[in-house]
Amino acid sequence: MGNRTEEDYNFVFKVVLIGESGVGKTNLLSRFTRNEFSHDSRTTIGVEFSTRTVMLGTAAIKAQIWDTAGLERYRAITSAYYRGAVGALLVFDLTKHQTYAVVERWLKELYDHAEATIIVMLVGNKSDLHQAREVPTEEARMFAENNGLLFLETSALDSTNVELAFETVLKEIFTKVSKQRQNSTRTNAIALGSAQAGQEPGAGQKRACCISL
Repeated sequence: MGNRTEEDYNFVFKVVLIGESGVGKTNLLSRFTRNEFSHDSRTTIGVEFSTRTVMLGTAAIKAQIWDTAGLERYRAITSAYYRGAVGALLVFDLTKHQTYAVVERWLKELYDHAEATIIVMLVGNKSDLHQAREVPTEEARMFAENNGLLFLETSALDSTNVELAFETVLKEIFTKVSKQRQNSTRTNAIALGSAQAGQEPGAGQKRACCISL
């Protein structure tokens, strides 16, 4: 839709990028939101965020994506930013097994600060570096399946699966929100049906919209 502006949207979903420093979170963000990649990417200090509006069917979804610092000394700063997030990409560098070995710790931290219903995707980044791979695809995929996570391998450098990763997470969030709205509408309809004839529904009954999962 050529006339759609960045401010013309139906939903805003907050998504956080988490994982060790140097795994490519900032480049994944810049590739998705601005189609840019920097070979000279500096360590994120604290938290940064960018937005991009995407269409899911007829709904315009504004993704507000937060890039959190992976360094230990910023951990206390970033933990507060998990609150309100409805999606997360847990990123590791598939050429550095150490960044994958601590994924479980990051997952625990996420669940300690975010809602238990948050949609999480495990992302193995830098898939373009085939010869340097240290984490087998099936090992990471199995971990994701065992923990109820989505899983993809990406390359921010050559754009492989970057769009797919973010859009898959946004679609999962949108599906969950849509079901919540349907259930809320159905509940209101039952409540209205049992009300006395002629009774005016309250403002809360007229419209239901929920973004937090």
